[in-house]
Amino acid sequence: MSNAALAVQPVALALDIHPVAGRIGAEIRGIKLSGDLDAATVEAIQHALVQYKVIFFRQQTHLDDQSQEAFAHLLGEPIAHPTVPVRDGTRFLMELDGGRGQRANSWHTDVTFVDAYPKASILRSVLAPASGGDTVWANTASAYNDLTAEVRALADTLWAVHSNEYDYAARKPDVAPEKLEEYRKIFTSTVYETEHPVVRVHPVSGEKTLLLGHFVKRLKGYSQADSAHLFNLLQSHVTRLENTVRWRWNTGDVAIWDNRATQHYAVDDYGTQERIVRRVTLKGDVPVSVQGQRSQTTKGL
Repeated sequence: MSNAALAVQPVALALDIHPVAGRIGAEIRGIKLSGDLDAATVEAIQHALVQYKVIFFRQQTHLDDQSQEAFAHLLGEPIAHPTVPVRDGTRFLMELDGGRGQRANSWHTDVTFVDAYPKASILRSVLAPASGGDTVWANTASAYNDLTAEVRALADTLWAVHSNEYDYAARKPDVAPEKLEEYRKIFTSTVYETEHPVVRVHPVSGEKTLLLGHFVKRLKGYSQADSAHLFNLLQSHVTRLENTVRWRWNTGDVAIWDNRATQHYAVDDYGTQERIVRRVTLKGDVPVSVQGQRSQTTKGL
């Protein structure tokens, strides 16, 4: 099902939606997020999420950890990160504190090193820096559509090995070595490897999306050099500016993204300023390839 088809499907409630960029992202106004939202509002939010890929809500300063988790239950089944401990006093919530070196400044889709990785993530800004610290999202469906027919045909056949074990030092050269090592040990306390199709079929919209990002270790059946070339070719289409939206955070903002159809990047340009966000993820489904084959976790179970 195309975005156009989704846009004309009737929903029980019309939201006050303001698109932010041409291909991805919309701000929704006039809603106070909580665990008490009515079913019609929840249905409309779910619809907007699939259509716009990432949706934003300003001025949600009333939310705390518990009400963020309660709201998450309305959109799906919250799940904890497979290796990173949850925040004290919560069941599912993970905190990312830039002051502790937790800066996700590389393009990725959340937790793709397991098979049924999250369908969506709900991120709340607890403390936003005065400048910098934006997050950028990319539309992996429009990236796929931008490929030539020949490259799409090749991509449809490719499989990639995703892992949570990768070179942290190369990706975060400015983080103190001891903080880097501490977080690496936590993040890789169990090492996972999962084989995913490079192109998955979205279970709701039917769109084909590119499943890549920094957890990709290699493409199956290719040498390391050829794997890197093919990965860079496809990944470059994901991160083209035309496929992206950039959000300037204020404390209290909430962003929800469809993790099956996006990648994101937290821009590490805020120096020593404080930046704290808290995330809840929702249980996802096992991706299915164009040919109908399902992803499989091969290590870490």
